[in-house]
Formats: sequence, C-alpha cells, structure tokens
Amino acid sequence: MGAVDINCDFGEDYGIYKIKDYSELLQYVDSVNIACGFHASDPGNMRKAVEAAIQYGVNIGAHPGYPDIIGFGRREMNLSKDEIYDIVLYQIGALDAFLKKFGKRLHHVKPHGALYNRAAICEETSEAIADAVHDYSKELILYALADSVTVEVAQKKGLTVWAEAFIDRTYEEDGQLTPRKIVNSVISEPHHATKQFQQMVNESKVTTRQQSTYLIKADTFCIHGDNEASVEILKSIRQTMKSGV
Repeated sequence: MGAVDINCDFGEDYGIYKIKDYSELLQYVDSVNIACGFHASDPGNMRKAVEAAIQYGVNIGAHPGYPDIIGFGRREMNLSKDEIYDIVLYQIGALDAFLKKFGKRLHHVKPHGALYNRAAICEETSEAIADAVHDYSKELILYALADSVTVEVAQKKGLTVWAEAFIDRTYEEDGQLTPRKIVNSVISEPHHATKQFQQMVNESKVTTRQQSTYLIKADTFCIHGDNEASVEILKSIRQTMKSGV
C-alpha cells in the first residue's frame, strides 16, 4: 500500500461545548478540514484548531457548511446559487485569517454535510462552490466526492480536485453516501472500516450497502472526527499501512 492522504473533519466544537478531544486524531491524519463557524465552531475554536493542526504539521483546509449550527449542517437548506457562493467565500476567508496570523497557507476546501451531498448531484450548487474557491485562490485544492458532479464542474473551471472516498460511511449503489437516517450508515467497527479502506485503496472499489461493487478512485480518504471510534479506526489503518497490506 503506497502513500495516501487521510483527512478528517476537525474543530467542530462550539463555545464551551466539546464534541470530544480531537488532538489524538492529529497523530494519524495528513489533512484536516476545519469548521468555519456556520455548521459548527466559532472564532476561538477556529484559532485553537488551526494552532493544533500547525503543531502536528498537517495540511489545513476550510470546511464550509450551511448556516445551521442547530442541525450541525446536516439538514438541507433551500439557498440560491448566489447565497451558496457567498457563504462559502465568507467561510474560506474567515478561516484563512487565522492561518495568516501564523504565517501559514490554506491547502484545500471541503464542503460539509448537506452542502457537500447536494453539490455531489447538483451542478448549480457545485458551480457556486467551485466559483467561490476559484475566486478566492486558484491554488486551493477542492476535495469532492469521487465520481460526483462536483469533480466534473470544478475541473472544468481549472481547479485542482482531489476525489474523496469515505472510510467510515457506507455507500449506495449509485456511489452516493448512505443517508445518515438509515441505520448503520456510519461505520464504527475498526475492522470493518479498515477492510473498506483497503478495498478502496488496493482495488479502487467499494462494496455497497446492497452488496454490489462500485468502482471508486480516490485521492484522499475521510474519517469523521465526531465518530466515537475514529481514533481506533485510524490506529488500525495505520498499522495496516505499515505492514503494506
């Protein structure tokens, strides 16, 4: 197994409320997607997340989502193309301000939750996101669901795109992620998650919830920071990578 990029959603605490201690995750990932204050986080937690990521030397990306803290950005919102452009551009700039304070550069942008899922199948939403990234900086990489509308749209606009696959989520036959409302859509058993990761990396495919096979070629692999088993899953994966399996 060669070198791969493993990313995680990070810094999704809010005010005095802590989801979990994220610091241990930073030992096992290559990139982090830091919440920008709309679906989670706030200025203080954004700064702390940036400081922690810099300490561990991981790539830092913006993780813009819908303005929906109550629903953690996982509920669909009927926003116009211009509104999506504005909220994505705003959130990129907000996070980048903290990186500039420490003399660091933003590496990528990865939309969050319902916004990410909508973009995967909606050209207009993908265009709004891609335009915001492009207008902020053509140097930024866009992380997008592998084999999605977002990948195609962003590439046409000249952006560098890293196709993304998910270590701890199940897939449907059409290559979309299983909706979270469905039982067991999140994988929390380390062995299961590790096997899925191996299949995606070594065979460029994933076994769907319906037990069919979907071809998937990815540049980066995500695990969710709020998955209670995330650290154990990452430890299992890193051990597997060391053994070259």
